[in-house]
Amino acid sequence: MFGAVVVGIGTAGCVRIRDMLAPLSGSPAEKLTPRGFISRRSLESQQGVSQISVEEAVSTEDIHVAFICTENVSHEDNIRTFLQAGKHVCVEYPMTMNYKAAVELWDLAQEKGVILHEEHIGLLTEDYKQLKKEVEGKILQEGTLHFTGGPLKPGFGFPAFSGIARLTCLVDLFGELSVTAATIEEDSGTNYSKMTAKLLTADNKPLTWIEERGPGLPRAKNINFHFDSCTLTQIPPAPRGAVGLFMQDLIHFSAKLVGQVSPEELQREKTRILHCMEVADKIQQLCKT
Repeated sequence: MFGAVVVGIGTAGCVRIRDMLAPLSGSPAEKLTPRGFISRRSLESQQGVSQISVEEAVSTEDIHVAFICTENVSHEDNIRTFLQAGKHVCVEYPMTMNYKAAVELWDLAQEKGVILHEEHIGLLTEDYKQLKKEVEGKILQEGTLHFTGGPLKPGFGFPAFSGIARLTCLVDLFGELSVTAATIEEDSGTNYSKMTAKLLTADNKPLTWIEERGPGLPRAKNINFHFDSCTLTQIPPAPRGAVGLFMQDLIHFSAKLVGQVSPEELQREKTRILHCMEVADKIQQLCKT
């Protein structure tokens, strides 16, 4: 069994505890058991799991795994703390707020011989899986992904990082991307922001990624992908899957812990994650120049 600690006890942290307490039967997630949670607040036990300190978590031998479910800006420090203690880490996206730090953390995980896993439930939704099937085999000519949503609280970071789930989908669909231009409009008075990034595929086909947030904006992902044979203007609707998204991610992470994921797949995932971090970093640099 792998004893686990959950760092951050918001919605995601509570879901992590719930899923470990009732894992999918017969899945490798049954190998995880919650041994405590960490919070800046002083709290009662959560779902029968007691609060512990960071010091206790890193020094306790029967805690092998940390789930980082804090605000984005504190991910890096928390990951580093647990990796240095030789613990496996599962972290909500984005892993860090810059590419250099992400590379350092992967190197540290490798040095310690532990698993570092970045959650990407956006790739696990049924509608995304359906979209991927629709795109398969088609030749992209140009495309746009325009995300809208309400304002984010402080601590989520620059839009290229807080919205890296959308970038990850584009990379998963169309391969590695390069950045040709990026701009950001911001109005702190109305809490409005709009980041626009111009990207190119390896075949020099243009993609535009827009992250737009402000009061009253609906949470929506709008696509317009032109292919050689057709145009896709909406993500295909699909029924909800039988297994929840965080449970799917928990199963994937725990499969890594028990050695059920091939080194080739681990490397592909690492390459994709670091590529997305590097692209997000480049977008941020261009927006700030």
